[in-house]
Amino acid sequence: MKTKSEKWEACRAAFPYTVPILTGFVFLGIAYGIYMHSLGFSAIYPILMSFTIFAGSMEFVAANFLLAPFHPVNALVLTLMINARHLFYGISMLDMYKGVGKKKFYLIYGLCDESFSINCTVDIPKNVDKGWFMFFVTLFNHLYWVIGATIGGIFGSLVQFNTQGLEFVMTSLFVVIFMEQWMKEKKHHSALVGLGLSTVSLIIFGGSHFIIPAMLMILTVLTFLRKPLEKVEVTA
Repeated sequence: MKTKSEKWEACRAAFPYTVPILTGFVFLGIAYGIYMHSLGFSAIYPILMSFTIFAGSMEFVAANFLLAPFHPVNALVLTLMINARHLFYGISMLDMYKGVGKKKFYLIYGLCDESFSINCTVDIPKNVDKGWFMFFVTLFNHLYWVIGATIGGIFGSLVQFNTQGLEFVMTSLFVVIFMEQWMKEKKHHSALVGLGLSTVSLIIFGGSHFIIPAMLMILTVLTFLRKPLEKVEVTA
């Protein structure tokens, strides 16, 4: 059983890695809260939805579902299409989530793009518990989104600003994370495979539909190349 001091150390270690997400999530959360207000919803809707759903872009889509006739099958299919990448995230995190105890349930529930990127790439200090570190990364990111949505929902009628382009904050964040991971690795086989197959998928399927085919191709190719790549890493 972990003591309070050990949990605090994990909290302190995790927080700095989530600071870049804080800016993006709070601003996007505010935009989401304002958007909900513009559709006629009271502040309680974005607050509860951000806390319980925690699905980013899907929450924007869900707002329109609330105004449309009830079609559960359409909602299910669209949700699977938008968040299909989480299937691959889950497979990637199977080993990472081993031995973390009951925290696994929240880690699975709170898994998002940014938490996945941090927990997969960061070198957790040896004196910090891995499970609690990932827990606090996930918790901080969750709170940032809820805080932003709450601000936007409450002050939606008062805050007026142009939010166009804010979504690029997340794109920039992933570019930085990719570059850090690239510089940290000695061999770049996996990254090159990902870039190559993503480019091929983009050319074939176009910008609106390339993500899922690219992920399927990357998963398939890296599954077959896993052992050869592991041997290369060991001998390097």
